[in-house]
Amino acid sequence: MHDVDLSFLDAPGFLAAFVEENRPRAHGAGLDPYDYTRVTAPLTSPYDWPAACRAAGQRYAGTAELAAAEGRTVTAGEAYRTAARWYHFAGLLPHPDREAAARAATEADEAMRRSLAHLDPGAERVEGDGFAGWLRRPRDGRGPGDARPVVLVVPGMDSGKEEFHAVADALLARGLAVLAIDGPGQGVLAATSAPEPDYHRVVGRAIDALADVGGVDRGGLDLDRVAVIGLSLGGYYAATAAAHEPRIRAAALVSGPYRLDWDAFVPFVTATLAQRCGGLDAARAFTRRVDLATLAPAITAPVLVVEGGEDGIPGVTNATALPGDLLLVPHGNHLLGTALPDWLPTTADWLASHLAAR
Repeated sequence: MHDVDLSFLDAPGFLAAFVEENRPRAHGAGLDPYDYTRVTAPLTSPYDWPAACRAAGQRYAGTAELAAAEGRTVTAGEAYRTAARWYHFAGLLPHPDREAAARAATEADEAMRRSLAHLDPGAERVEGDGFAGWLRRPRDGRGPGDARPVVLVVPGMDSGKEEFHAVADALLARGLAVLAIDGPGQGVLAATSAPEPDYHRVVGRAIDALADVGGVDRGGLDLDRVAVIGLSLGGYYAATAAAHEPRIRAAALVSGPYRLDWDAFVPFVTATLAQRCGGLDAARAFTRRVDLATLAPAITAPVLVVEGGEDGIPGVTNATALPGDLLLVPHGNHLLGTALPDWLPTTADWLASHLAAR
């Protein structure tokens, strides 16, 4: 990745700005804000970010192992979940050591597996060409013959399935099954694949996997009632699915872009995209593909656009121009980690209402 300029990491003030920029994101992902401060306050260089976050993940994994050995399964599951979050956060910086980033993503995936083994033993691994994730069903006492609607949770540019437990939990609480995935260039697949602008193909293959492709029984799912929620760049991916995948009944776009402009990006974004796409030329080509102008007319399913009034990333045109319902939270930032109560329950309700039996 010799053509990726990371000199901005050495700019005065970058570390402090990066830590503060990610504080609401950490809160939205479920990390304790005081713990976040304890982990990030001692940092003297942004190059130390991955190791500090990974060490926090290892600390929680150690807590989980001890609790599991003593039969305290809830504590073990919750600690593994926190470990997964910290391992995921270790990969947010476009650090030159990509092998370390890949290792942290693998550790996040494994910690999530162990967390679900304790907290939701019925969770199933679902993976195929270009995606890997976890299928979870609500546990509300309803009979096994009552087929559940399904919501796919799609992450963004540098996020992964481990970041959006709160989203999954809100959907499960409303009687919806959840398939949270990593797609190409995301999470556990970031080291072996590049971002895919035609993400509707990924969504289609994931739905196919739920429809008993490969001989695996996915009983109890109503695949006539499928929705998608995409977060950040995942919002664009969700829109492509709504435009091209006829099985999508509704789509929620949270902080999703309508269009990207490479020339207006800050160095952090260009470096992150270049690393994940495999170089600057590939990243520029990907950026040119992210534009909903031609896709918007093809979207016939209901769409909810969730935006924060304080979300203004250079080079990103927000999706408020997309026809559909709009939930604007004036004090919300990107991903609205500063305003969870103001959007997440309403968005989960919106998805549940559009997946109600008709």
